[in-house]
Amino acid sequence: MTQTIAATRHQTPALLRALNITAKAGLVLMLLTALIIPEMGNLEDKAAGTRAIAYPALAFAVPAIWWFFWRERASFPWLADFLVTITCFTDILGNRLDFYDRISWFDDWMHFVNTGLLAAAWILLTLHRSATLPATLERGLSFGATAAIFWEIGEYFAFISSHSEKRMAYEDTLSDLGLGVLGVTIAALTVHACWRHGMLASTAPQLEWAHQSEQKSVDDHVRR
Repeated sequence: MTQTIAATRHQTPALLRALNITAKAGLVLMLLTALIIPEMGNLEDKAAGTRAIAYPALAFAVPAIWWFFWRERASFPWLADFLVTITCFTDILGNRLDFYDRISWFDDWMHFVNTGLLAAAWILLTLHRSATLPATLERGLSFGATAAIFWEIGEYFAFISSHSEKRMAYEDTLSDLGLGVLGVTIAALTVHACWRHGMLASTAPQLEWAHQSEQKSVDDHVRR
């Protein structure tokens, strides 16, 4: 007899959903404003066009994947989606408020925090909560370090290569990479600690469904 695996559904967290939707709307609005009035967004010579394409694509990637592949079997992974969205939102907001030029340590802080948040989202989306600490660190670092490298490459060709201070880019790049890896490590340790304490159990419903499927396959094999 074939056993049907029920879709994994969790109650929608109202506050998290509101924050996520607000961040997405704010991101799109600020990007449109920056394209129409570049000086208002403080994105002159900072790849405003590239950001206007890449950030919405990143912020809406999880909803798109969920809609096409997960919606029939799992509720929406709100926390992971919010972590992705907030990285894009805070970068644009930081430029909008001119924090990158007014606050000397703000760029370092963003590399540390946002790389960590993206890695945390990746871990939650791709790794089951039963994973070991080494596996969690490996997943976070493999994604986070790669993302940090690609960001620095994109940043260099987007606006540093033509900047008068590009001779200082090497030192800044090393600092950004180091801070990004540190942020990823702390994010991975935090996610794993939450798992061990019974937290974040409902943040990746698509993985719970997959885990049930794998367990069913094992049970069916044993019964045979």
